[in-house]
Amino acid sequence: MNHVIQILGTGCPKCQNLTSIVKDVVEENQIDASIEKVEDIEDIMKFNVMMTPALVVDGNVVIKGRVPSKEEVLSTLQ
Repeated sequence: MNHVIQILGTGCPKCQNLTSIVKDVVEENQIDASIEKVEDIEDIMKFNVMMTPALVVDGNVVIKGRVPSKEEVLSTLQ
């Protein structure tokens, strides 16, 4: 099953950290997923997210306003 993962953030250090964590988890666990960065503030607002970074999986906001651990990202994707 191919997950669509979107990382919402304007490019701040926390957003970059979340991006690298998600990429690592996807690679290390061979998860079938496409990763897309959403940096445009208007696009981020469409998700009703006021605090970044945020993680969206298959259209659902699962984490917002913080950087999760690798374990948390993995359990979200499984």
